[in-house]
Amino acid sequence: MNASEIKLVNAPLLPLSALRAALADGRLDAVLEALGGKGGAAAQRARCLALCDTFAETYGADRDAALFTVSGRSELSGNHTDHNHGRVVACSISLDMLGIAAPRADGVIRLSSAGFGEDVVDTAAYTKPDDSKKGTSASLIAGVCAGFKKEGYAVGGFDACVVSDVLKGSGLSSSAAFEDMVGTILSHLYNDGKVDEVSVAMISQYAENVFFGKPCGLMDQVACAVGGIVAIDFKDPSKPVITPIPFDMTAAGYHLCIVDTGGNHADLTDDYASVPVEMKAVAAAFGKEVLRDVDMADFANALPTLRERFGDRAVLRAMHFFMENDRVLRQSEALMDACSAADAAAREEALSRFFDGVVSSGRSSFCYLQNVYTTKNVAEQGLSLALSICENLLSDKLAAFRVHGGGFAGTIQAWVYANAVDDFVSAMDTVFGRGAAVDLRVRPVGAARIL
Repeated sequence: MNASEIKLVNAPLLPLSALRAALADGRLDAVLEALGGKGGAAAQRARCLALCDTFAETYGADRDAALFTVSGRSELSGNHTDHNHGRVVACSISLDMLGIAAPRADGVIRLSSAGFGEDVVDTAAYTKPDDSKKGTSASLIAGVCAGFKKEGYAVGGFDACVVSDVLKGSGLSSSAAFEDMVGTILSHLYNDGKVDEVSVAMISQYAENVFFGKPCGLMDQVACAVGGIVAIDFKDPSKPVITPIPFDMTAAGYHLCIVDTGGNHADLTDDYASVPVEMKAVAAAFGKEVLRDVDMADFANALPTLRERFGDRAVLRAMHFFMENDRVLRQSEALMDACSAADAAAREEALSRFFDGVVSSGRSSFCYLQNVYTTKNVAEQGLSLALSICENLLSDKLAAFRVHGGGFAGTIQAWVYANAVDDFVSAMDTVFGRGAAVDLRVRPVGAARIL
């Protein structure tokens, strides 16, 4: 089953009882299996049925509703390049956020998130950024609605229940999945499902930047919304160039594993924000807004002056950007070569080039970008420890490994040989706790309405 067979546009809403019946009798099992969540179709069917019951208890059983999914994402390369208009390779993953939503006529959004309570947002009243609400999920909802209006799309109220197995703070983009979920619901309930995934992603970034107050790039939202493996070039962020890469890593014998090291994510906003701030400060020295527009030769010639003005860390982070942006291009080409390889030997040679880039990306992130641990708490270095275990104790089980996502705390990423996944998971769980290591798969869709 491919992405076009899973997604539906402009389909009528169903009574909640009919939606539940379709799930219970297995009519959605093929779709749920294709989405690849934990435990296969049976476990995902039970998860969806439980969400139907939660919605009925919370907002009433006599409603016409729709079922939605938004994937988490994994950045495969391009660490902290998107916010300076660079390149990334990313993918949607088999952990997702599920949602059930039904429209309401008063313009109020009530959204209940399992484990986080309910947000209530009046779309007619909360239309501008509010400093007192920054950093809240309500600000993300309001920001997506404001972004829809700004782009000329319709907005309306709805009741929704969502549940997520995208781990918060894991680098798998739980916040981007949440934003994309709100946008996908608005697209289908009020715009006939015609707001494309890239537009939803760009509106979600606007919500996070302007209403939530986090200066994130666009990669997370695009990867969660679009689906599959994609190369994304943000040279013109208003029109990102998205190139699907139809390569099946699992079929080739490599599993994508994420290890959550359990670090403390409190008070890391300044750490994350410092990366784009320092990179853009260096760019400004050349009269440019972002490093993508700076010539590498000009940068190299100006190193003595840049050190004096901005300090060594900012210069190192800029160096990481230039090297990483070029590396992503070569890795994208390697994956495309793997897609078109004439035989197994040519495919493995192409994959070797890709995996070499994964390792180089991780080393650059550690040495130059310096986002593997926070200097606010140098005693806690879970990411450093996990990377060291990969390199020194588990290297025979891995094709490649690197820091994952924004860094400073959270997760590492490893490409594990299929026959070594159980051993890898066991070793990491022993150090970081049961369930720390998760075996994922790339799924064919990002954000979509199901049924």
